[in-house]
Amino acid sequence: MVFRMAGLLLVSGFAFLFGFTVIRRLRKNLTEESTWDGGSSSVESLPLHTYHAVIQQLKQQKHELQSLQLVERKRAKSTENISAAVLSNLSSGVMFFAPNGLIRQANSAAKQILGFASPVGMSAAEIFRQATFATPSTQQRTVAEAVQASLRESSASGRMELEYVTPLGEKRFLEITVTAVNSSSDDILGAACLINDKTEVTLIHRQQELRGEMSAEMALALRTSLTTISGYAQQLAASRDPELARQIAADIASEAAQLNHTIGGFLSGPRPAKATAGA
Repeated sequence: MVFRMAGLLLVSGFAFLFGFTVIRRLRKNLTEESTWDGGSSSVESLPLHTYHAVIQQLKQQKHELQSLQLVERKRAKSTENISAAVLSNLSSGVMFFAPNGLIRQANSAAKQILGFASPVGMSAAEIFRQATFATPSTQQRTVAEAVQASLRESSASGRMELEYVTPLGEKRFLEITVTAVNSSSDDILGAACLINDKTEVTLIHRQQELRGEMSAEMALALRTSLTTISGYAQQLAASRDPELARQIAADIASEAAQLNHTIGGFLSGPRPAKATAGA
């Protein structure tokens, strides 16, 4: 019994030592694995954190860019509204031709002067097809040719005076100026056409010229009548025949009546007419 108890005690002690050693080794292994896992997660988490930081920065830059774009759009819209307001209140007509040679924009004065409700999409040849030069010359270019030249060359420009007929048949005298529109980098954006209605001024000048011609004619007629009356008066003074005196007196009265008619017609002549469409 003593030997059995001693053997059991020995076996129990050995088992205890073996178990303690195994448990200690397992604990050490678990600690090392835990330390290795923690270091690995830190290493892996570093690029992920950097990625999130870059994404956040990109989002912030995108927001700032969108804000700047919104400000620029508002500024461009404000500038466009101001330009439209200025153009709409101009008394001169303004048209803008796109690079394809068609009208992209026209203010209200241009529509009124040319007699078109909306000339947008039309070419210069279509708009001014019934226009002729006020002073005919083989050296002048048409409006369509001036527009095409301005669309080809940034420095091209042209000025001309035309007799224009509206779609309703109204005749007008126009002063046209065509010039190229360039960007800040000298690229051709299109061509601008400035239209001044000179109808009333032209008619006044023509009336003045006509009245000048009438004045010259009247002066000649007045001189002739005065010479005639003077001759009759001399004959009347030298004549002793009562019948001849009566005849000369009648001739003088007739000449005076003709002179009065000439002067009266000049004084009551036509007044300078105003433009039919610009009034």
